[in-house]
Amino acid sequence: MHNKLYGRGFDSDDVEAVLDDLERTGLLSDARFTESYIEWRVGRGSGPVRIRRELRERGIDNAMIANFLEIYSGEWWELLKSVRDRKYGSELSQDRKELSRRARFLEYRGFPGELIRQFLFDFE
Repeated sequence: MHNKLYGRGFDSDDVEAVLDDLERTGLLSDARFTESYIEWRVGRGSGPVRIRRELRERGIDNAMIANFLEIYSGEWWELLKSVRDRKYGSELSQDRKELSRRARFLEYRGFPGELIRQFLFDFE
C-alpha cells in the first residue's frame, strides 16, 4: 500500500503515519488481505506457485503466505483436475506432445512441476 500511495505522489512520512493508524485500528491487515487474496486466486484456478509469487510482489512475507497456503494444501490436486477439465475436458491423452502442452498450461497457472508430472504423466 505504501508503494502504491508513494508512487502517486503522496509524501512518504504522511503515508507511513496514515498506514500506521489504519493498522493500529485494525482497518488494514496483511493477514486479512492475504487470506482474501488466496481465496480469490484459488477460486479463479491459480496454483500455489503463482499465488505465492503474486503475494511476494505485493510485499507479503513468506511466513504469512506459507501459513495461509497450508490451509489449501489438500485441495491442490482437485483444483488442478478442475483447471485441466475446464481447459481440455476430462478426456485423457496419451500423446506426449499434448501432455507437454497441458503441463506448460498448468505450470503457467501456478501449479508445482512435481504435482503436474504426477497428475498428467502418472495418471493420464
